Amino acid sequence: MAQQYKINKVQDLKEFFEKNPNYIFTDYRGLNVEAITQIRKNLAKSGAKFIVIKNTFIDLIAKEKGIDDLKENTIGPTAVAFANADGVAEVAKYLINFTKESSLKVKGGWVDGALLDANAIEALSKLPSKSQLIAMMMSTMNAPLQNFLAASNDVIARFVRVLNAVAEKKKEA
Repeated sequence: MAQQYKINKVQDLKEFFEKNPNYIFTDYRGLNVEAITQIRKNLAKSGAKFIVIKNTFIDLIAKEKGIDDLKENTIGPTAVAFANADGVAEVAKYLINFTKESSLKVKGGWVDGALLDANAIEALSKLPSKSQLIAMMMSTMNAPLQNFLAASNDVIARFVRVLNAVAEKKKEA
C-alpha cells in the first residue's frame, strides 16, 4: 500500500508533466545545492522548472501518460527540466552549456511526443529559438517587398533627375 504523501507527490508531479509537454532528463550527480539553485534560477527566466524526482515516480507518471520506455533516462539520480513548447530549445541550450562547466549530464528527453537521446537534445540546443526563427521568416517574407519598393523608388528618383536635367537645359537655352 502506497503512503499518502507519496500519492500526493505523484499527483503534484503529474501537473508538471501535464502543463509542460517537453521534458529534459539530467543526471545531477556531483552538483552541489548552489549549482542546482543556479540552474533553477536561470531556467525560471525562460519559464522552465528544474525538479529532482525519484525514478519510480517518473516511471509511474510515464506509464499513465502512455510513454512506454524511458530507457536510460530514469537510471541513476534524475532531475527533470520542464519546458513549454516555445522554450524547449532555450532550455536545452542552457543545459548543454551548463554541462560543459559542471558535472551535470543530459540523459535525454521527451520533446513534442518523441523520446530523444542526449545527442538529439544537443542537436536541439543548436537550433535558434522560436522567436529567432519567426524573425528570420519575417525578414525573408519582407525581402521581396523591400526589393520592390527600392526598385520603385529608384525608377521615380531617375525620372525626377531626368526632369531636373531637362529643366536645367531649358533654363540655359
